[in-house]
Amino acid sequence: MKAELIELIARVIPVLQINMRWMTWNLFLAFIPLALSVWLFRIKRGRSWVWWLGFIVFYAFLPNAPYLLTDVIHLIDDVRTIQSVWMITLVLIPLYLLVILAGFEAYVISLINVGYYLHRIGKSQWIVWVEMITHALCAVGIYWGRFLRFNSWDFVTQPDALLTRGVEEILGKQPLVIIAITFGILVGLYWLMKRVTLGFVRQANKGIAIKSQPINSNTHNAG
Repeated sequence: MKAELIELIARVIPVLQINMRWMTWNLFLAFIPLALSVWLFRIKRGRSWVWWLGFIVFYAFLPNAPYLLTDVIHLIDDVRTIQSVWMITLVLIPLYLLVILAGFEAYVISLINVGYYLHRIGKSQWIVWVEMITHALCAVGIYWGRFLRFNSWDFVTQPDALLTRGVEEILGKQPLVIIAITFGILVGLYWLMKRVTLGFVRQANKGIAIKSQPINSNTHNAG
């Protein structure tokens, strides 16, 4: 039993080490648009050329956040390597869920910040349309990243290849089906996660409001 446990741990540790490397990097890329969304849409500032540059970088990196959904494909290889129900259930699956949910939550909060900005400038009627267009663009970006192996840096390093090969590839029947399915998944998950996130925010605000209410000192003494 002890020897089997040692052998199992010896198989699990290299898998976790490999996973932590790409998970950390992908989460870093996912949190770049989140940080930019706070800077662009939560802080009141004029729309200078620096703002517009940040806006372009924000949309270039935004697909990295929902892209983590596709990293579930690595789970299949990890399951084959570990081959332990307990380790898979108690270690591997929770780790994947944590990373994927963290990445997608970064996507959700980023778009909530976009909506906050549109509401602040009096364009609330645009929020749903902007969300839908963003989901569509991210679905294309996810396809480019997963199947064509493009990344956000390619907008600068090889924009010609990104626009020529990237556009040509997505015009086929199979890519369009994959992009459409991805778009549907993004819409559904975003709708759910947005409501959960806003629900937590409302509850937190209510708790803060209750704590900040002054205590009524007009109490009556008995007697």
